Formats: sequence, C-alpha cells, structure tokens
Amino acid sequence: QVQLVESGGGLVQPGGSLRLSCAASERTTSMLNVAWFRQAPGQERSLVASITWRLGLTYYADSVKGRFTISRESAKNTVYLQMNSLKPGDTAVYYCAAGAQMTRTAGAYDYWGQGTQVTVSS
Repeated sequence: QVQLVESGGGLVQPGGSLRLSCAASERTTSMLNVAWFRQAPGQERSLVASITWRLGLTYYADSVKGRFTISRESAKNTVYLQMNSLKPGDTAVYYCAAGAQMTRTAGAYDYWGQGTQVTVSS
C-alpha cells in the first residue's frame, strides 16, 4: 500500500512563505501525477497544483499562479509545494494526492496523505 506523508505546514504571517513536502513510500504506474489539494472549513476540497513525475508538466489553480511553485525530486519520491506571498485566504488543510491522471477531480486520485494545516494570520 502506497503511503504519502506531508510535512511543512504551520502558522505564518501574511506575505510569508512555507514549503510543503509530500514523500511517497514508493512510486507505481498508478501514480503518474501528484497533486496538492486544500480544504478550508465549510468548503469543498479543491486542486491547488499538480505535477507529472516523468515530464514535470504542471498545473496551477488561478488563485495561486505566480505565488506557488510545485516541483518534484524523483530520487527521493518527494513532491514540494513552495508557497510565497501567502494570504489569509490560503488558510486550509493541504493534502497531497497521487493518481494516474492529471485531473482536477479529487475522486480520481487513488492515494492521499493525512493533510497538513497551513494558517496564514497576523
């Protein structure tokens, strides 16, 4: 069973930065794409960014373009989300997910991490 472990969340002031990490216990053919989702209280889980392992193709939600950067380190089976210029609206639990397709649909992802809290507040 593939496991995804997130780390790097925390409390940061508006304008600050955080880097989230998602370490996979292994990589399989059903994990061609890795994504970061977020979910704030009372809201649906939504895609923030995604990246493909092989070619490094990326996708970003409009709300984070120019502020967040997703990257991968294949040798460590790890995907990162660098978050800069953070806003209070970025406050949410951030989840790492892996699946076979590059899609915005959460239900299409086969593997999920436990989530890490990001709070942006002064």
